[in-house]
Amino acid sequence: MQSNRTAFLTLISVFFFWGFVAASNDILIPVFKEKLNMTQGQAQLVSIAFYIAYTIGSLIYVGLSAINRGDILNRLGYKNGIALGLLISAIGTFLFYPAAQFTSFNWMIAGLFIVALGFSLQQTAANPLVIRMGNPELGSQRLSLAGGINNVGTTIGPLLVSYAIFGPKQEGITPQLNDISGVQIPYLILGLAFILVAIVFKLSNLPNTIEEPAPLKTDIAPRQSALAYPQLVLGMLAIFIYVGVEVATASNLPEYLKLHLNIPTSEAAPYVSLFWASLMIGRWAGAASAFNVKPTLKRWLPLLMPYLAFLVFLGVNQFMGRDLNPFYPYAGVILIMIIGDYLSKGNPARQLIIYSVCGSLALLIGMLSTGLVSVYAFISVGLFCSTLWPCIFTLAIAGLGKHTNQGSSFLIMMIMGGGLISGLQGKLGEDAYLGIKASYAVGVICFAYLGFYGWRVSVLLKKQGIETTTTNAAH
Repeated sequence: MQSNRTAFLTLISVFFFWGFVAASNDILIPVFKEKLNMTQGQAQLVSIAFYIAYTIGSLIYVGLSAINRGDILNRLGYKNGIALGLLISAIGTFLFYPAAQFTSFNWMIAGLFIVALGFSLQQTAANPLVIRMGNPELGSQRLSLAGGINNVGTTIGPLLVSYAIFGPKQEGITPQLNDISGVQIPYLILGLAFILVAIVFKLSNLPNTIEEPAPLKTDIAPRQSALAYPQLVLGMLAIFIYVGVEVATASNLPEYLKLHLNIPTSEAAPYVSLFWASLMIGRWAGAASAFNVKPTLKRWLPLLMPYLAFLVFLGVNQFMGRDLNPFYPYAGVILIMIIGDYLSKGNPARQLIIYSVCGSLALLIGMLSTGLVSVYAFISVGLFCSTLWPCIFTLAIAGLGKHTNQGSSFLIMMIMGGGLISGLQGKLGEDAYLGIKASYAVGVICFAYLGFYGWRVSVLLKKQGIETTTTNAAH
């Protein structure tokens, strides 16, 4: 048991890195925009390059699997695949040194692209491995727990990168952007950390293979390809849209803060950090049932865990010398998410519907209000995106059997939505089009589809004899 727990903790460490880099992009976007006099749409090329790399990585994975006439991960091994992915990502982080040295947008784009290529391989291996390492009925909750670790990285990343670029906050002084050479050391350290963790993975006792799930006892005959399962095909679009609305909301937030609240880029990091911390808050709540504790404590964990995560956000920002007063009222917003989590009763399809409705309402409130109310509303989208990844992922690959790895790769491929949808919103956010505030209507449309998927997939799975109350990859 202890060995399995240690292996699980080793596995979810990579989730931290994914979050750190992805959230740090939200600081790099306005910095490069300001330094190179770009439009909002042009600056969003940062997100586009980063998330398109996931698709390219998945296509390479599918192509190599086809050439080898078998799943490449089954031949390479799961922990070996993660270790290789970490080494690829390390190469990308090292490109940040010349990117900052010469203020080269192209070098930075290339570096982010290579980092995300490595992440693509890591995610293809790590997500199904997390789901299967333990009780099958708690697969979604374990993925939420791993996502909570991911969002420790997303909470810290923007703050550290902002600190590296702008330096420590000084009372009454707004830091000015002179150069971006400050990102060189953090990304060099990150690259070395990738290499170190790759070695740890190689030497760990993580399984290199996972057992094929037992076939479901249904009247539905096994199919020839993962794409023959409608829950996966619709789920691919759901992942595309979910990652899109999550990334678009965060990456356009600094521009909204600057134009509508006169908050400069140098002061935007805590707000971006709170958005990503909101995902941590929601995922810690969703992971509560994965803990093996006494029943009395287990009943209170869904209430305690979100506020513990909120304290992590407050603690990190206090350590960085930030003013916490604007963020205390957000504790009330968290309660709405906790109520939604309670109403879902552990059913991923139901939670997908409830959170999609809440996310749509949050964006509408943000567009129709002003001041900190609008900021809280936009940031709260992070709360309602928090558990959508494990919900969609587990629903989409339910019942795929031997096609589970292939389905996982197809889902990772659709992470490109983070780049395309954020790019679309960035373009619409320019003054010549909708403007930054009205551009958040893109997210409302995204949530409408996610709510539809939650309803439709429960119908599809029921026809295949799969109950969504315990849906996970082990099916």
